[in-house]
Amino acid sequence: MAGMLSVSLSMGAKPDPNFHIYICFGQSNMEGNPRPEQVDLENVSPRFLTMNAVDCPSGKMGEWRVAVPPLARCNTGLTPVDYFGRTMVEETKDKVRIGIVMVAVAGCSIDLFDKDKYEAYIPGQAGWMKNIVNEYGGNPYGRLIELCKKAQEDGVIKGILLHQGETNTGDPQWPENVRKIYNDILADLNLKPGSVPLLAGGVVAADQGGVCASHNEVVAKLPEVLPQAKFVSSDGCACGFDHLHFNVAGSRELGRRYAAQMLECLENKYKVKK
Repeated sequence: MAGMLSVSLSMGAKPDPNFHIYICFGQSNMEGNPRPEQVDLENVSPRFLTMNAVDCPSGKMGEWRVAVPPLARCNTGLTPVDYFGRTMVEETKDKVRIGIVMVAVAGCSIDLFDKDKYEAYIPGQAGWMKNIVNEYGGNPYGRLIELCKKAQEDGVIKGILLHQGETNTGDPQWPENVRKIYNDILADLNLKPGSVPLLAGGVVAADQGGVCASHNEVVAKLPEVLPQAKFVSSDGCACGFDHLHFNVAGSRELGRRYAAQMLECLENKYKVKK
């Protein structure tokens, strides 16, 4: 099945302006915690692609494939990005393809994605987190940039999706830390400063008994320091028994909200004519 799902894009061709690439990073809710249900594995459009960030039975690192979950690594769960991509495909013209490049590490601080801090951060972390980091070559941010450069050979980066913050709950420096990482990403990919939107999703909200819900006040302040940022509310998005991770219904709904916000950021020419 994996071979049937892999996608070969023409080598040496110019990047396709209708192949929209979205950079996705964060911690456990980004990589996907709940197990996908059968409906999540079916009817994934061939216009929705993901680039493997590690070698898996679904394909080798750096290869595009149809975005059947899991998207982050070989055994991760359903991520909001699954339904972000499905919704983007539904709401854009048939000529547009959606591509995902994702690197996410459960439990990590935002410091893991800061290229100037990650080396000092990793040694103090638990063995299981180090194992995930090692799957990304010991440098998740470096792997993300490596893959994005490869993706830029095929398409055009249109936006960044972030879901992170549970480990940094209440940290007033979080917005500034995200702003630095955003600027680093654009610089390292030779993108014009401030040229793409960054969507930051809320953690499990207070109305769901979210144990880190207070951090949503911090995430909501991100646009104050990064004008290109938008806050995607998680109010009403259902969670699992731990009140830390979204369940499948919550992940689907949050993904649709990411897509709705991104569609507002895109030029009208990409939208479906109603």
